[in-house]
Amino acid sequence: MKLGKVEFCHFLQILALFLCLSGMNQAELSRSRSKPYFQSGRTRTKRSWVWNQFFVLEEYMGTDPLYVGKLHSDVDKGDGSIKYILSGEGASSIFIIDENTGDIHATKRLDREEQAYYTLRAQALDRLTNKPVEPESEFVIKIQDINDNEPKFLDGPYTAGVPEMSPVGTSVVQVTATDADDPTYGNSARVVYSILQGQPYFSVEPKTGVIKTALPNMDREAKDQYLLVIQAKDMVGQNGGLSGTTSVTVTLTDVNDNPPRFPRRSYQYNVPESLPVASVVARIKAADADVGPNAEMEYKIVDGDGLGVFKISVDKDTQEGIITIQKELDFEAKTSYTLRIEAANMHVDPRFLSLGPFSDMTTVKIIVEDVDEPPVFTSRLYSMVVSEAAKVGTIIGTVAAHDPDASNSPVRYSIDRNTDLERYFNIDANSGVITTAKPLDRETNAVHNITVLAMESQNPAQIGRGYVAITILDINDNAPEFAMEYETTVCENAQPGQVIQKISAIDKDDPPNGHQFYFSLTAEAANNHNFTLQDNKDNTATVLTRRNGFRRQEQSVFYLPIFIVDSGSPSLSSTNTLTIRVCDCDADGIAQTCNAEAYILPAGLSTGALIAILACVLTLLVLVLLIVTMRRRKKEPLIFDEERDIRENIVRYDDEGGGEEDTEAFDMAALRNLNIIRDTKTRRDVTPEIQFLSRPTFKSIPDNVIFREFIWERLKEADVDPCAPPYDSLQTYAFEGNGSVAESLSSLDSISSNSDQNYDYLSDWGPRFKRLADMYGTGPDCLYS
Repeated sequence: MKLGKVEFCHFLQILALFLCLSGMNQAELSRSRSKPYFQSGRTRTKRSWVWNQFFVLEEYMGTDPLYVGKLHSDVDKGDGSIKYILSGEGASSIFIIDENTGDIHATKRLDREEQAYYTLRAQALDRLTNKPVEPESEFVIKIQDINDNEPKFLDGPYTAGVPEMSPVGTSVVQVTATDADDPTYGNSARVVYSILQGQPYFSVEPKTGVIKTALPNMDREAKDQYLLVIQAKDMVGQNGGLSGTTSVTVTLTDVNDNPPRFPRRSYQYNVPESLPVASVVARIKAADADVGPNAEMEYKIVDGDGLGVFKISVDKDTQEGIITIQKELDFEAKTSYTLRIEAANMHVDPRFLSLGPFSDMTTVKIIVEDVDEPPVFTSRLYSMVVSEAAKVGTIIGTVAAHDPDASNSPVRYSIDRNTDLERYFNIDANSGVITTAKPLDRETNAVHNITVLAMESQNPAQIGRGYVAITILDINDNAPEFAMEYETTVCENAQPGQVIQKISAIDKDDPPNGHQFYFSLTAEAANNHNFTLQDNKDNTATVLTRRNGFRRQEQSVFYLPIFIVDSGSPSLSSTNTLTIRVCDCDADGIAQTCNAEAYILPAGLSTGALIAILACVLTLLVLVLLIVTMRRRKKEPLIFDEERDIRENIVRYDDEGGGEEDTEAFDMAALRNLNIIRDTKTRRDVTPEIQFLSRPTFKSIPDNVIFREFIWERLKEADVDPCAPPYDSLQTYAFEGNGSVAESLSSLDSISSNSDQNYDYLSDWGPRFKRLADMYGTGPDCLYS
């Protein structure tokens, strides 16, 4: 039977493996034939066993323990007197030994990828004495690899990019698979790569795993992404080998291989002539299949009749060309514009210049539409001048506006009164002539800025605005005056010719050549003997003394009239009075006091001394008043009569009175009958020091005298009572007003002995008026009978 090359190779590998394992597993301890030797009185035999490595296959799937090898000592005669023990890694748990025969077995499935070898120690013992008959020796059990692990891509899945239009063989990315099997034994870890998906666009190097392009001119715009499946197989890719796969996503990156192209060769847009400057007229875009920087473009107007009227810029986000207005459009001047616009890539790749020019041209036509425009003034700003002396109705100037539309509608003018609140000016509605409406004053407002409105007669909603600046020319209409309020003083010891004040003047006018003032004294003051005036010729003047010996007691204030003339045409003048006070000055000429009354005071007494004297006098007066008061307090008796103490406090209870039945609020007997004897009682508000007897009873006298004496007596008591609180007592004696059917019910009126009023009818009014009937009735049980 003939075998193929592959089958024959497999047969040889299996045969070699079997022979190797069978030879190693039969390794034994062989007794050395060398004679023993002696040393230091001790007898030691030469080591009598030689170790070899043991090998065991991983991943044993049998049910019985796997035989590993056999240990044997020359001392062992086969009579059972020797036993073998095993220690070290995996002893008793993984590896066991027959203590009689020395056979070693593996009880568990072993995995070389977990542990490649185990180090153990073996020893032969005398079964009876349990002492070693041979020295302990160490040996290794190696786990022999089998192909039980497939290759794995630890970094997968992969993503990569390659520029479009790359040539064949351009490297894209390298993939790497790892096999956990033993790379030093057999082909279990020898991996080869192949591509399962992604052909014919890409290929992979079998040994290195480098992925390369396999087709030229791959176009991103046609397809920009590819999914590849790469396989890694061990056993050098032979049948029976294990394999693993991974995916690789390859993206074609963009290159500038597409020139920009306008979708249309011409465009047309309509815009109103009223569109403001900087407004967008249109947006155009050249198509470019590329992306990112490769699609960036620039636009420019290369030709046409609107080069100065329009401009084009690029929108960085959309790569559109934006056409905007640079100047105002005027349908009456030009109705259309034609622009020749070019779009070009900003980043051109020289490798693809053969694909054509990376720019394109298009034509844009802009049609200007007519709109109804407001009137337009011939000038944006009118400057006019007028004298402040101009009379009402004086013509200042003229403004003009026209309708720019083809209809050329008539225009009417008016002034925006928000800019002329005082209505200083008027304008003729038809001619645009501006005149004065009120007298002008440059000093109030030197420049008037007004707005003139021009509106179409046919369409008043169309309003144009013009601006007029009216400057008021100055005339000499304000007389000069002192620059400030001067406080001038002259010392009593001033010498003749001494400067006491320097003055200046101001003028509200504004002459073209500046101010020039002339100072002098008025005619009536020119010959005074006290002061003189010197013009300094620089718009100032100096006031000087003419004599000495000024005295405040003779004259404390001088009034000096000064005449000031300006240089206007015609010139204006004014008389200003300078007030000069005579003062007492120190040695340095500094004024100390300017009051003339100070001279009537005694010499040698200062103000502080006078104040001290006045304070002493007031203190003495207070002491005298206190002494007098204390003496009167000792002499006058203290009256403590509760009935006579009518100095009642005002107390507010905020509650309603008791009406007619309430007779307890105030005892009127003291007012009605003053002939009763009053008991001496103490005051309720203070503690008296001395008790006095009550005063004698009053005699019966006429009613008006009774009341007058009663009031005066109480007033005298309050005046002399030293214990009375320091406040006034308010007593009200009033009569009820007219209008009541019962007329007045006041007891003050009822006490009159001359009254013939009969109050017996009160008894018929019911129980509410019973008390009044008892008080005022004429019955036998009357209270005052």
